[in-house]
Amino acid sequence: MKKYHIYGVGNALVDMEFEVEDSFFEKNGIDKGVMTLVDEPRQHELMSHLDAFEGKKASGGSAANTLIATCYFGARSFYSCKVANDELGDFYVADLQAAGVGSNVGDGRKEGITGKCLVMVTPDAERTMNTYLGITETFSVDELHPSAIADSEYLYIEGYLVTSDTGRHAAIEARKIAEEKGVKTALTFSDPAMVQFFKEGLQEMIGEKVDLLFCNDAEAMSWADTDDLQLAIESLKQVARSFAITRGAKGAVLFDGQQMVEISSHPIKAVDSNGAGDMFAGAFLYGITHGHSFYEAGNIASLAAARVVSQFGPRLTADEHKEILSIVLG
Repeated sequence: MKKYHIYGVGNALVDMEFEVEDSFFEKNGIDKGVMTLVDEPRQHELMSHLDAFEGKKASGGSAANTLIATCYFGARSFYSCKVANDELGDFYVADLQAAGVGSNVGDGRKEGITGKCLVMVTPDAERTMNTYLGITETFSVDELHPSAIADSEYLYIEGYLVTSDTGRHAAIEARKIAEEKGVKTALTFSDPAMVQFFKEGLQEMIGEKVDLLFCNDAEAMSWADTDDLQLAIESLKQVARSFAITRGAKGAVLFDGQQMVEISSHPIKAVDSNGAGDMFAGAFLYGITHGHSFYEAGNIASLAAARVVSQFGPRLTADEHKEILSIVLG
């Protein structure tokens, strides 16, 4: 038995989440619905405008959200990331430990600024992110634990790492270690902007093929440069042995390596889409590393993502995770 079910790599960010109106984006020149990288002065400027809103703080970054979900479901997971020796770094480390996620952050932290993501949620439940990477921009192979990768069933790579040269190289190195050791590889595209602006880098991170790819329909179609989902599906088969495409209210479509699997959505009132894709990936990874079929894992993931969308914030409680398993698996 492997020590870990999932070993993840990604950008460690403290999420500050706020509810705003669309007019806030117009006033402040923000592109809605995507993740935009900003520098520290720009983030401070936005924070000064957001001070009037009530915010919610959580350790985040896409992969962290996914790995925390896997642990709440009952998996054993390890996260390689980079936070600074500062107050937000302390908060981040404590939050990871409380969730039961193993990590390299106990190796010692350097001076600097822990990355922060301003997550702005509009009444239509769309999430818009402005991210200052801080010290995680220098996430590199130094943060990897090759022995932990080798002792995992899956390596999970966050697509956002493509924006930094050192992060992209770390992701590629982690994938190579996994492939050498017979560890399965999974990657998420993370955001439509990553596919649009960093496709070549994502292709490098994927290598010949990953074992499992996560994306939404917009990312899939952007990758294939088409507005036809069926053509996008055929294109994804060239870079992934299996994949999961989330489709919001339309559910999800999965390819298990042999056949397509349709997953139904759950009717809910959408409040906040932040973390929905991360939760889907976490629930799905838990399922397939615990003896469940793609269909079963997809149904766990679909219900878990719906629960996240129906509330403010990217996390569910430990009890909610147990309830989801009970509903889907009986």
